[in-house]
Amino acid sequence: MLDPSALVPRRLAARPFLATATLAAGLVAAPLAGAQSAEDALSVAALPADTGDAAESPEGPHREEARVQYRPRELGVGLLLPDVHFEDLAGEEHCLGGGSGSDCGGGGHKATVVALRDVGCPLTRKQGPALARLAGEYAGRGVRFVTLNVNPADADADFAKSNADLGLESVATRSEALAAALHPRTTTEVFVVDASRTLRFRGALDDQYGIGFTKPEATQHFLAAALDDVLADHPVRVAATTSPGCALDEWAGPAVAAVSADAAGDAAVPTWHGQVSRIVQDACLACHREGGVGPFGLADYDEALGRKGALRYVLENDVMPPWHVKGGGPWTNDRQLADADRETLLAWLDAGCPEGEAAEAPRPRVFPDGWQIGEPDLVIDNPEPYLVPAEGIVEYQYAWVETPYDEDKWVEAIEVQPGANQVVHHVLVFIEEPRQPGEDGRRYNRRFQGGLYGYFAAYVPGQAAIVYPEGHAKKLPAGAWLKFQVHYTPNGEEVLDQSRIGLRFADGPPAVEVSTSAASTTKLSIPAGEDNYKVRTGIKFDKPATLAAFSPHMHLRGKAYRYELFYPDESREVLLDIPRYDFNWQTMYRLETPKEVPAGTMLVCSAWYDNSADNPANPAPEKEVYFGEQTWDEMMIGYFEWWPTP
Repeated sequence: MLDPSALVPRRLAARPFLATATLAAGLVAAPLAGAQSAEDALSVAALPADTGDAAESPEGPHREEARVQYRPRELGVGLLLPDVHFEDLAGEEHCLGGGSGSDCGGGGHKATVVALRDVGCPLTRKQGPALARLAGEYAGRGVRFVTLNVNPADADADFAKSNADLGLESVATRSEALAAALHPRTTTEVFVVDASRTLRFRGALDDQYGIGFTKPEATQHFLAAALDDVLADHPVRVAATTSPGCALDEWAGPAVAAVSADAAGDAAVPTWHGQVSRIVQDACLACHREGGVGPFGLADYDEALGRKGALRYVLENDVMPPWHVKGGGPWTNDRQLADADRETLLAWLDAGCPEGEAAEAPRPRVFPDGWQIGEPDLVIDNPEPYLVPAEGIVEYQYAWVETPYDEDKWVEAIEVQPGANQVVHHVLVFIEEPRQPGEDGRRYNRRFQGGLYGYFAAYVPGQAAIVYPEGHAKKLPAGAWLKFQVHYTPNGEEVLDQSRIGLRFADGPPAVEVSTSAASTTKLSIPAGEDNYKVRTGIKFDKPATLAAFSPHMHLRGKAYRYELFYPDESREVLLDIPRYDFNWQTMYRLETPKEVPAGTMLVCSAWYDNSADNPANPAPEKEVYFGEQTWDEMMIGYFEWWPTP
């Protein structure tokens, strides 16, 4: 392996992107720089007529934001709660009331906030810093904060450490009785109880985080507003909201997981050891394990039992495993859950999650450490570690490294590894030189177009390594620069990241050179308020070609995406249809059998965008949106991996 000290780094902070494209509407971008040896097989051509079809009303990605609940009494708000007695983690007794008439907990509290916490739930972790700030701000105003651990799989020590790391001053407990009194719904829910033990508010801390999106900052501060109203003896203006987080089963106390002996012994009822753990091993553990990119583990019964509410939620809403394709394929990396497996998991949950006989358990699944592609011939580190802040929005970070070879190299395997996978949303690596001294921005942008050209490799959760088939390889040109583009998503604590890429080389030029190109356009002008805005672009194959994989790219307003082939005989075929595009999962969809297309075939990409206020991830629904690299801009890129048909 090459000594990394031989590499030449250059790092720049994120910069604004200036679109300079002059392509006519309806035309396509040129092929990528990485496809130079095959680019004479591609050309720009006018798009075929848009006839429209069933995809005109796509579903869009699954997202969930905090929503005001307009019948709060149906959720228990306004009711007298029992004066539950509970112990903190040190064994000291407290009670829910804690007001001047209470016989425990010190008394004198004007209000108590009970904040649910689950250290493995990503949204719980994200809201941690804001919760800690509020606890500090309101401590001097007579408000007591209680943090309630609702995941039985979380050790008390881990729970206490999470609070301590945040500087979160609270009464920490895992009281079943307190949870049973509150009937929580998700792991991010917060409750405000006044000194008379009246429930005054339940819902989200604020609206910054939701399922499938993060806002730059909160625009509605539900908990703070409720506390201000309670302390002022005013009616609480917003008394209940939903609270996106890891879902909890309806709380029924410590016996919630109990099953009858008859049910546990009934072969028709699935058990953890008998059926469920095997499904989880195949469908979930690649991410949800120690060291995986998932925010919590599902490797054993206790971990799964602690997540039963979340499991039901993602199964019923078709959120996990993440797979957004309808039709096409078959795909080598297909993650969708078989219908029979989904029914088995739901039946297990309905039966009360029986554990079954340990003797029926499968062997533990073992995941390799280190590089999945084997020992690389070259490892290139992002030149400087980056300290990811605990919260907020981080602009894309960029770094350039010059490779050390004065001859072309042929790459047969590529793997991109994040240094801190819990906060790395994606890493894209491009063949792209940094801006040269004296080079004006217009010329530089014209050469590289911010992600349109030079795509080389990528990391996204669940996708990091590519090993090409025998006789296939991708070219790394002599003297090439590699640009790292890293997108970070803070998760509630500061983390240091230093991502890297590993390459394994073939002995010489391959029989087939693999290229990554893109059908793309910079002519984006998405009107404010539009909820189903369609953009099309395409590229023509002037010579026979073979298509192997596809990766659409849009940002927060992306709703749906489709790849279609228009053949010279005027027939058409849908290759890839994604009715629920999700920016959080930028998968490269790989065909089991690469698709050969004749000369004259056009690959057409269609994208739909939701720039309305109904899209909770939309950072500015009142603004028209244009092409740009940053998440709050938009892009329309249809990457595809291909080679000329021999």
